[in-house]
Amino acid sequence: MAAVPSTDRRRLALVLGLAVVVGVFTATVPLLRDWFDLRVYYGTVDTWVHHGGRIYDYRVPGTTYGFTYPPFAALGMLPMALVGLPTAIAVALLLNLAALASAVAILVGPALRRYGWFGFALTACLLALFEPVRDTFSFGQVNLVLLALVLSDAWLLSSGRGRWAGAGIGLAAAIKLTPALFIVLLLLGRRRRRAAGVATAVATLATALAAWAAPGASRFYWTDALWDTARVGRPAYVSNQSLQGVLARLTAPEDPSRALWATASLLVLCVWARRVSRALADDDWTAAFALTGLAACLVSPITWVHHLVWLLPSFAVLLHRRRLRVAAALYAVLCSSVVWLWFDDASGLDGFLGSNTYTWVTLGLLLWLPAGQPRGGRAALIRRARATLAAPRPAAPAIPAAADQSNPSSSGSAVASRRAVAPGRAAEPADVDGPAEVDGPAGVDGPAGAAGPAAGTARVSSSVPTGSTRPAASKPQSSSERASSYTVNPPPA
Repeated sequence: MAAVPSTDRRRLALVLGLAVVVGVFTATVPLLRDWFDLRVYYGTVDTWVHHGGRIYDYRVPGTTYGFTYPPFAALGMLPMALVGLPTAIAVALLLNLAALASAVAILVGPALRRYGWFGFALTACLLALFEPVRDTFSFGQVNLVLLALVLSDAWLLSSGRGRWAGAGIGLAAAIKLTPALFIVLLLLGRRRRRAAGVATAVATLATALAAWAAPGASRFYWTDALWDTARVGRPAYVSNQSLQGVLARLTAPEDPSRALWATASLLVLCVWARRVSRALADDDWTAAFALTGLAACLVSPITWVHHLVWLLPSFAVLLHRRRLRVAAALYAVLCSSVVWLWFDDASGLDGFLGSNTYTWVTLGLLLWLPAGQPRGGRAALIRRARATLAAPRPAAPAIPAAADQSNPSSSGSAVASRRAVAPGRAAEPADVDGPAEVDGPAGVDGPAGAAGPAAGTARVSSSVPTGSTRPAASKPQSSSERASSYTVNPPPA
């Protein structure tokens, strides 16, 4: 946004040009997912309601993929049983659009409003190219809805409206387990135990409601399906951009060591806890939520590419901190679908580095994402605080006696009277305003004590310099093989 077109005509031309690029890119480079995950949801609910089937027994015809979320998610999707599949697809599109708009408004809304329609149109074009977002829409996934629910709590906490904070996180955790890490985030925050309690209560009540509505399905999920990661899909599948996905591709076709995965996950959580604690100490809730989303993607056993919409808060942090080049580079990588180049073979050094590209991006953001008050900002705040303290006021410089004043005593008394009056000058409005005007620049660039003496001597005229008089401080990649793989063996939900 640093160099936007100066006229509305040029802005409109830029947006139209980007819209054409988005359309061509979507039609030629990535493969459309044909609402595969939405078909899983719809078929599960339809079988459960209209055919007496069980939630976790349904499979998409011709595949091994079925419903993998907690029972409350199926309960929330029951309205789909009242409509046909085309209507369900249309509603899912609208819900995802509303969720994305809500997330963008929370993350960068104030900045975009400065540019009016152009800012929002440009953002829409950029997000349409972002692979996790476009896959979420094309699969008919729920991740954007979960992101919007979680970010609503971030907005409540950061804006001081924390009375109902936690409800969004609780609902998201009842629909899918990954957002439960945000409850731990609330427990780490100062004076946020109430929000953590609300989130836990909402998640518990929602889970209990599902257990009442579908007791058999609930019992099966919490005792069996939850621990069977094979139901979700192959961990070594290139779309799995979690730590377990990295290990699974290294050891394929053998299963990765659970102990090694648990150790790596524990290290990630330790880094997350340390970094997020600093963000919380400065009430930097955007960075805290961004770091939590990154950690959740890394430690989750399965993190498909479309789950990486949880990286969007990290991009907002980079934009707020003016790390525009870093944000642009990472955005380009996450638009490229580069990991799919190793769809068939992820062996070798190039396979290890390339097939896990999105994991490296997530890990790098967890380690280096700006979080909390910058050190320079802390130093500036300290200097400003010191500059506001009452600085010692130097005595007024002695005024030499006039030539016709031959009486030394009269000269001395004149000087004494001036010195007696000098302290009273500190109470004059002009002298009070002096330090206040100098305080801003001095607090940032100069020494803290520079404001006081500079202001105190500004109104004294003397040809005799003294020791207290000092100068003021200076101021591809669509391929036929990949297409056939999705047609014959659709990606896991």
